[in-house]
Amino acid sequence: MAELSEGTMAPDFRLNGDDGKEHTLKEFKGKTLVLYFYPKDDTPGCTIEAKEFTAKGNDIRKLGAVVVGVSSDGYESHCEFRDKYGLKVLLISDPSNKMIKEYGAYGDKGVFGMGTIRTTYVIDKIGKIVKSYKRVNALGHADSVVEFLKSSK
Repeated sequence: MAELSEGTMAPDFRLNGDDGKEHTLKEFKGKTLVLYFYPKDDTPGCTIEAKEFTAKGNDIRKLGAVVVGVSSDGYESHCEFRDKYGLKVLLISDPSNKMIKEYGAYGDKGVFGMGTIRTTYVIDKIGKIVKSYKRVNALGHADSVVEFLKSSK
């Protein structure tokens, strides 16, 4: 499992999103990417985080950034989650956990066993990690990201 740190280049990926399209890191070149990893669609913490990122979407876009969520859930699950809560963030599916592991967002969750650990990276316009958040508390996390984006302008 990788340990990514601020100042390193983000690993590329090629995975499908809830929009039915394949996505890669390269397509976000020229924008700031807020890439967040979450354990499971339609669970309490993951729902809070996704709804908060959706609510802050206009602020984030005005700051030149785009938000993408990643979990191991499949396309159908992502679509149901998005539609149930009116989510406005792209959700990418990593059923093999390959990307999740490459980004260091997989590990021991204590009583919950091994799985995705809530982690967020802010990746700059050239693909470099400029901020990392490990073992994120979902409540208020989107606000913290917006504040970081504002301070880094």
